[in-house]
Amino acid sequence: MKFFWIQLVLILGSVTLAFMFIRRWDRANTRAWKRIAFSVFVIVNIYAVLRPTDVTWLAHQLGVGRGTDLVLYVMVLGMGFLTLNTFLRFRSLEKKLTDLARTVAINEGARLNEERFDLDLPVSAPVDRSKA
Repeated sequence: MKFFWIQLVLILGSVTLAFMFIRRWDRANTRAWKRIAFSVFVIVNIYAVLRPTDVTWLAHQLGVGRGTDLVLYVMVLGMGFLTLNTFLRFRSLEKKLTDLARTVAINEGARLNEERFDLDLPVSAPVDRSKA
C-alpha cells in the first residue's frame, strides 16, 4: 500500500498513452510492427510498475547493477531510435516538399512565359492514372 499512488499514476499514464495510440490505429501510416512494439512496451511498463523487484532481478541477470539503470539504458536506446526515425522522416518530407516546390515553380514559369510571349508551348498534361 506504500507505493499505491505512484503505481496508480504510472499505470494510468501507460493506459492513457495506449488509448491515445489506439485511437490512431485506423490511420494507414501506422505500421503493424509499431503497433506491436507499442503494445509490448505498455504491457512491460505496467508489469515493471507492479513488480519492480523483477526488473531488479533481470538487471542482475544481465550484469546491470540496479533495475533503474536497466530501465534507463533501455530508454536511451529507445530515444535514440525515435530520434533517428524522426530525423529520417523529416529528411524525406523535406525532399518531397523541395521536389513539389520545384515542379510548381517550373510549371508556373512555363505558364507565365506562354502568356507573356503568346507561345503555344506544350505544358505537361496531367497524367491519367485511371487507365494504368
